[in-house]
Amino acid sequence: MTDRLPPSAYKYRHRGFTLLELLVVLVIIGLLVGIVGPNLFKNVGKSEITTAKAQIDALSKAIDQFRLDNGRYPTTDEGLTVLVTKPANTPTWNGPYLKKAVPLDPWGDAYVYKAPGTHNNNDYDLLSYGPDKAPGGTDQNADIGNW
Repeated sequence: MTDRLPPSAYKYRHRGFTLLELLVVLVIIGLLVGIVGPNLFKNVGKSEITTAKAQIDALSKAIDQFRLDNGRYPTTDEGLTVLVTKPANTPTWNGPYLKKAVPLDPWGDAYVYKAPGTHNNNDYDLLSYGPDKAPGGTDQNADIGNW
């Protein structure tokens, strides 16, 4: 008796990918990454700006609630900490006005609060300097504020 396999078995025994097939797959994957990658990272910047706008809106509502309870806006020196910690000599404080601590902007910096405000005759300015972390800027680096 011999250990020979039938001829049809050889066809399945040595199956695999050739080097050319592997290279074609790698080129296709590289093209997909080259097309999808930049679009994905472009949207990350937009989502950070959207997050900053949403946080500024939430903080503005908390500041307005502070004003309703106390008859005044927080001073620049008090800053946003009065939204979570009762300041001295404020008997009508009915906070905390935020469920958690005051958040940092999406770029890791504290929001800037100034009272009185200088933009559009606002009673206060609340802003983030954006990804460049410097006042001013244009396009993606523009300041994001409540005005």
